Amino acid sequence: MNNEDIVEYFEQCQINEPEISPAVSAIKTLIEYLNLSQAGTLKGLREELKECIKWLVTQTDSSAIAVQSGCELFLRFITLASLEQQDFHDCKKILVQRGNVYLQNVAQSRHKIARLFNPFIRDGSCILTHSFSRVVLKVLEEAAESKKRFNVYVTESNPDQSGKKMAKELELLGIPVCVILDAAAGYIMEKIDMVLVGAEGVVESGGIINKIGSYQIATCAKVANKPFYVVAESFKFVRLFPLNQQDVPNEFKYKSSTLKSNTDLTQEHPLIDYTPPANITLLFSDPGVLTPSAVSDELIKLYS
Repeated sequence: MNNEDIVEYFEQCQINEPEISPAVSAIKTLIEYLNLSQAGTLKGLREELKECIKWLVTQTDSSAIAVQSGCELFLRFITLASLEQQDFHDCKKILVQRGNVYLQNVAQSRHKIARLFNPFIRDGSCILTHSFSRVVLKVLEEAAESKKRFNVYVTESNPDQSGKKMAKELELLGIPVCVILDAAAGYIMEKIDMVLVGAEGVVESGGIINKIGSYQIATCAKVANKPFYVVAESFKFVRLFPLNQQDVPNEFKYKSSTLKSNTDLTQEHPLIDYTPPANITLLFSDPGVLTPSAVSDELIKLYS
């Protein structure tokens, strides 16, 4: 399985299963790579997997930070535990089995998060969300299925207008939704009860990296004294500690195709921004409900 095959398999996963996140598609790609790898040693296999991860991060236009964090955690999950088998092929089968177990655990993440957040949505609630998030969609779907009545405002989320995609999905679920301009987030803040967003990555400080515009919405929410809630799977927890927007690596801010084109990045719009932990009320993930300060402890558990 060469580098081009890796990218093709990953992109095919995204097309065939649009409801799964890029990180899950990347994990499926790694499992397929494990099955087809010709490596003769565990060390060689691990190095090949690292190279595969690097290729997925740098050669696809999907969320680089989600792909990187998901793949790193996957690699640690399958290789950290001891292997007692003497035969390498038996070891390889065990690694594939562990990979499938990890994938099954990941598949349950959204359901766990939706159940955790459900009590926070009350009848008559008015919620503001930003961009398109599969986790937010699942949370709101769960609330609607439990017969709760609420309204949703969703930002357009330029430049790709992903908020309109979110609004369409909410309409299909029968949830009252209104699309607003990105610039109207401050204006609408007095009407809402909470802000609910997903995240492309959760960093060590307890802050998040998410679609551009998340930081300004979080700032408005803090000024208006409205809770800013984040829902994100644990495989999006990444070992990164940015102090400001400039600390976020360019491979997370821009598409790989933009970086490869040698474009002047000062003339390009970043796709994501960093929201510091001081602006976040609570973070809901499959391990539980976390304060931003508790994220570092959770990261230590995940990576050890």
